[in-house]
Amino acid sequence: MAKDAMVSAEMAKKFETEKESPYTRWVAAEGLDIISAHYIPSLNTVELKPWARRGGAGVFINHEASRTSNDCYVCEIPPAKQLEPQRQLFEEMIYVLKGRGSSTVWNDAGQKVSFEWQAGSLFAIPLNAWCQHFNGSGKDAARFVAVTNAPPVINLYEDLDFVFNTAHDFKNRFSGEPDYFDNKGEQKGLLLETNFVADAVNLPLISAKERGAGGGHIRFNMAKGSMNSHISQFPIGTYKKAHCHGPGAHVIILSGEGYSLMWPEGEEPRRYEWQVGSMIVPPNLWFHQHFNTGSTPARYLAFKHEVVSIRNAQGVPKAWISQRVGGDQIDYADESQVVRTTFADALAKHGMAPRMEEAYQAELADLPPKP
Repeated sequence: MAKDAMVSAEMAKKFETEKESPYTRWVAAEGLDIISAHYIPSLNTVELKPWARRGGAGVFINHEASRTSNDCYVCEIPPAKQLEPQRQLFEEMIYVLKGRGSSTVWNDAGQKVSFEWQAGSLFAIPLNAWCQHFNGSGKDAARFVAVTNAPPVINLYEDLDFVFNTAHDFKNRFSGEPDYFDNKGEQKGLLLETNFVADAVNLPLISAKERGAGGGHIRFNMAKGSMNSHISQFPIGTYKKAHCHGPGAHVIILSGEGYSLMWPEGEEPRRYEWQVGSMIVPPNLWFHQHFNTGSTPARYLAFKHEVVSIRNAQGVPKAWISQRVGGDQIDYADESQVVRTTFADALAKHGMAPRMEEAYQAELADLPPKP
């Protein structure tokens, strides 16, 4: 991961037939581009192309392991229009970037549920249920970003008719419950089991000191799916601990402004500035660290595939565990002084100063000894 690992044209030709996959060929047949990127300055302004089959416009944004894990796409619904109905044998989580509207979900048994959404809403589509999205404005377009596990499903079956036209109701996922998309859920530790969050930007969070800086955190299981997601927030003048994990986390900035550092082990960090609507996609096993340089708390949503979570024998993600005991998180005490100096300089440009002393001291109480 440290280098681009480019090889000669002669060697590349030996693997030419393996470069594309059923999934990438499907995206091309949809008439859409795939942006291979680890940073999108603004999902609100990223360029889209007409998406004839869906009746809107879209673009795919993939990371380096998208052939085997998950993908991401941005879609826009024109004013006073709706997308075409669709069902699919893969899971999908959606965050509304702008606009307002509604969606209708139904199954082959005839049960139908409709719900309204607005900018900041978060929800998931039940597996293989029919779904149609409607723009509630006659003047403005509605735009959302979605993450799915389409790549492994399409690659596995290589039969688009089967993936998009199989008549089967997964009744344990969705059986037409009238309150299915109500703004409710059951909290189990950090995990909230729900199908709809009306306002992810202002959703109350749970304290998660393990990630540093007095931050808040909440994890989601939506529509009883195998994918997962979480929201994290950290205060003014603070930053999160650096960590690494597997590929497929799409980090969408919900509030605040700041920057992230990302780097493969052994290389210098690369800096990416963000604001509301930016997206950061950490490459596989790259360390990354998020810094709040704005005047409000910073909050982000991470859409993920379970392959991201490299867990210990207790089921705890190693990204939450100190490197001192074999985890993948760098303690504040072990970070480079350059991290703190860079952060202080960035805040000074806004007439601010770091508020990290309390976090540094709090860490010492539970800091494992160096191996």
